[in-house]
Amino acid sequence: MAISLYDVSVGSMVQTVGAVSAFVEKGRRWCAEAGINPDDVVETRLAADMFPFRFQLLSVVHHSIGAMEGARAGVFAPPAPQDLDYTGLQGLVADALARLKALSPDEVDALEGREVIFKLGQSQIPFTAEGFLMSFSLPNLHFHAATAYDILRQKGAPLGKRDYLGAMRIRS
Repeated sequence: MAISLYDVSVGSMVQTVGAVSAFVEKGRRWCAEAGINPDDVVETRLAADMFPFRFQLLSVVHHSIGAMEGARAGVFAPPAPQDLDYTGLQGLVADALARLKALSPDEVDALEGREVIFKLGQSQIPFTAEGFLMSFSLPNLHFHAATAYDILRQKGAPLGKRDYLGAMRIRS
């Protein structure tokens, strides 16, 4: 059986963004039980030179549904900053997951071979849609999802590897 662009991109994105949505909710519940304001987590960083939790979740959204929109439009650029609290970030992740689930295999598979330009300031990096999704956005998605997970772990949230993996695509 051949594997499609939809399977390797949207299938992976749904799994990862779904896991992020679930572990962010688990982190919110842990904050409530521990008497911690979840908004205090939003600016937490793993290291001084790294972006905070807020940026990690914005990047999860940008490198999932934002990447699919960029592949469709033929252009992708860094996202505009958004000043959202914990609840707002949760809503953004949930919306991205719903929008990913609404994509059809046919519309995603039709992107194969199309040009996508990544614009960063005056620089432009040319990709095919599949090259962009597989070598740029998916690695970024996983990096930012893992970093958001790590920030919650660092704060003390009771998360484990299974929380990060999310709903695996097992044979039924």
